[in-house]
Amino acid sequence: MTPHLDSPIPPTADPLTEALQFLRMEGIFYCRSELTAPWSLGLPPMPDCVWFHVVTAGSCVLIDSRGGRHEVRRGDLVILPHGAGHSATDDPDLDPAPVMDLPHEYLSPSYAILRHGGGGGRVDLICGAVRLAHPAARNLIEVLPEVIHVDPSTGRRALEWLPSVLGMIAAETAEPQPGSEAVVTRLCDILVISAIRSWLDTDPAAKTGWLGALQDPQIGRAVALIHREPQREWTVADLAATVAMSRSAFSARFSELVGEGPMQYVTRWRMHVATDLLREEQLTVARVAEHLGYASEAAFSRAYKRTTGTPPGAIRRAGPADLLESL
Repeated sequence: MTPHLDSPIPPTADPLTEALQFLRMEGIFYCRSELTAPWSLGLPPMPDCVWFHVVTAGSCVLIDSRGGRHEVRRGDLVILPHGAGHSATDDPDLDPAPVMDLPHEYLSPSYAILRHGGGGGRVDLICGAVRLAHPAARNLIEVLPEVIHVDPSTGRRALEWLPSVLGMIAAETAEPQPGSEAVVTRLCDILVISAIRSWLDTDPAAKTGWLGALQDPQIGRAVALIHREPQREWTVADLAATVAMSRSAFSARFSELVGEGPMQYVTRWRMHVATDLLREEQLTVARVAEHLGYASEAAFSRAYKRTTGTPPGAIRRAGPADLLESL
């Protein structure tokens, strides 16, 4: 969710839930693929994006950038959180054809149909690359594995509704209507968050690093407070007091779990919020500086450039459309 100036993030009892609220997607490219054996597609790296694949008919093999093979069947969902290059095929021995070099039927600038293959058995895929709209989402994405494979047939109650969502995506892409692209984008929000939740429930790695910090009773609360009130003049002593820890113990545990000191995290989070306000809200640099508690626009600009390497004015001038075109 975008941090509007007059609507701060509502507090919850669960810092991890708050973190998931930042996973808002912007559609970059969607493709409904009708593939007939033999076929093999090479999909390029998409920096700062999330690749997803839904198999709506047949089965295939997804080969990740490290050579790992993942058997995917009808109804399966595969997420590649880091946007790494990969391939999908019905025969792993085939050389993949670069998907962007194949002829597509474009129904809109960001939605296409691909028909490819040798005329044999058919596999239908819905593929997409979505961009994370909130810069802070990278905190979560960075700790995820290269591939998350969700199989609804496992019988887990949390996945019982997944076939219905996949069916809605299949219907919207099979017969696009006015507004279909917006509907698919919102459904992709659900898919990506659900895939991440599935991984959180089943992988021990979800209890370590930044995710582990969010789930720590004391450090997680401190991180949530920083997220909710980035404009506050936080000190290590203030944060430690709010979670009933000594200053030294809090600082050491925060650094151990989060990977950086409390004040470094406060500054970086402020710059995440600033980027979103500059890019999505198109606020002036002076207004953002005021909102985040800086004494002057100059002080904020120095902190922003020191942290991100880019002056804040450049982010505002670029605008959302230019940032999408740069991917």
